[in-house]
Amino acid sequence: MSRFDQQYELWIHTNILNEKNPRRLEILNKGLGHGTVEFLRSVWFPAIGHFNDLHPEWEVRDFSNGYRYLDLAYMPGDARGGIEIQGYGPHARDLDVRRFKDLCRRHCLLALDGWTFLPIAYPSIVEEPKQCQQLILSFVGRFVATDVPASLSWLEAEAVRFARRLLRPITPLELAAHLRVSDRHTRRILHKLVELRILDIASGEQRVRTYKLRL
Repeated sequence: MSRFDQQYELWIHTNILNEKNPRRLEILNKGLGHGTVEFLRSVWFPAIGHFNDLHPEWEVRDFSNGYRYLDLAYMPGDARGGIEIQGYGPHARDLDVRRFKDLCRRHCLLALDGWTFLPIAYPSIVEEPKQCQQLILSFVGRFVATDVPASLSWLEAEAVRFARRLLRPITPLELAAHLRVSDRHTRRILHKLVELRILDIASGEQRVRTYKLRL
């Protein structure tokens, strides 16, 4: 059994064991959808490495006193982030006007209730997992200071966190402005992070122009 399978089984078992709500418990006992499991296997676990603060089939109330369920809720502390896997068939080709309006209303209600909502297209999980991993790192970075190696200095660690919060490669100039240090010192930090195989060169040959996270 792979490390993912071990951690996944433990995570699901713990959620079922701790759940007192009979509605959510029934859904959990049925198992997660194929798209959600593939997202966890190909995107979330490779990028984050654990399932801490992640809750499957999380129940939320709508404005009509009904119940809806998020595929995944990410809730470190008081933060509320929702992730939903959008299958191409039911959410695109076959979406009628009524269901389309309901989907939009649902997203609006979540946003008004303080949720940061992230829809992920299933074809992207299959075809572009690395891009999805970068997206998830940025999503998580909105809520927590993601773990970095303890051996890094404060500036090096903050450079990694800064890269994780963005959806694109970073330039030495913008990192220098963020860290409030000189361009020369910033380039030394970036060079070390490349040597440590935490960052990769994204563009530039003789003089590097941008850097990106190694995934």
